[in-house]
Amino acid sequence: MKKKLTFLTLGAALIAVPVLAAPGAGSKGDADGNGTLTRTEVQAHAAERFAKLDANKDGKLDAADRAVKRSEMHAKAFERFDADKDGNISKAEWDQAASDRAAKRGERRADAGEGKRGMRGHYGKRGGHHGLMAGRADIDGDKAISQAEFQTAALARFDAADANKDGQVTAAERQAQRDAWKAKAGEWRAKRAAPPPAPASE
Repeated sequence: MKKKLTFLTLGAALIAVPVLAAPGAGSKGDADGNGTLTRTEVQAHAAERFAKLDANKDGKLDAADRAVKRSEMHAKAFERFDADKDGNISKAEWDQAASDRAAKRGERRADAGEGKRGMRGHYGKRGGHHGLMAGRADIDGDKAISQAEFQTAALARFDAADANKDGQVTAAERQAQRDAWKAKAGEWRAKRAAPPPAPASE
């Protein structure tokens, strides 16, 4: 008799939902496609992103939204693993899914070797700097991000990227910001790799 895995047993085996990310001053918000972001475009993009992330439509981003997203991810993963659509996952289906994941990891590593960006965020960890930005967006520290906080964080990042303070962010300014992030990441990695200082002699 084939061993079966039910939907409820999958939770621990699936990848966790990423930390909620505040919108960045990136090309995705460039509504007119001219390569330059304005504050109006950033505000509109932030409102759109907030609406998508606010899964339960209660006007804030919190643990409840993450739970909804996690549930949706679990359902999609189960649907993907259950190849014969019988409502169960056999060992053969599970093994095939594991094999597919390993193959995709190999492809990502090969792409990374060719200089392409992998699936991980800045600083080499899933979620990367986006997770840090989401934490900073919670201005009042209530473990939830309101739409106003979300917009404030987006505009703060826009202002930080707007080097010449002309009210728009060009591709060159975005690249300069990315280069600055990379430099900081390199400094952080160097500090972690440095040996601890020798104890002072008596």
